[in-house]
Amino acid sequence: MNTRQFNLKSIRPEILSTTIRDDMSNDERFQNLVLRPVIKLQNDLFIEVFKNYIAKHKMVFYDLTLEKRLDFIESAVNRDIKFRNSLKGMVIGLFTVEEYLIYIQNSSALNKRMMQIVKERLISNVQLFEQTEVLKAV
Repeated sequence: MNTRQFNLKSIRPEILSTTIRDDMSNDERFQNLVLRPVIKLQNDLFIEVFKNYIAKHKMVFYDLTLEKRLDFIESAVNRDIKFRNSLKGMVIGLFTVEEYLIYIQNSSALNKRMMQIVKERLISNVQLFEQTEVLKAV
C-alpha cells in the first residue's frame, strides 16, 4: 500500500454504527466505507466553510427563522453550484486513487449521496451558526 493511500485511510474516523452486508449495493457500500468517514473527518472544515458562506451572503441567514435557516442550508448545498463543487472537492480530495476510480464509475449517484450527508451534517450543526459564533471566527 502506498504512503498516501495508507495515510488517508489511517486518519479517517471509524464509524462504529456502520454495517456492511453482502446484499448492499456498491453505492451504499462506498457510502458507508468511504463517504461517511471522509465527511465525518471534514466536519469541522465544513462548519467553517459554511460560516464563511453565511458571511459572503451578507449575513441574511441570521434574519431567518429556524425553518428558513434549514431551507437556506439545503438551498446552498443543492442549488449553489460553486459552493456544491467546493464541498465535493473537500471530500474527493481525500479519496485514495483506488476509491476515486470507483467513484468515477457512478459519480452522479455518489454525488447525491455525498451532498445529502454533508447537508445533514450542516443541518445537525445549525446551532453552531449563531451570529456571535461567526463574529468570533471573523
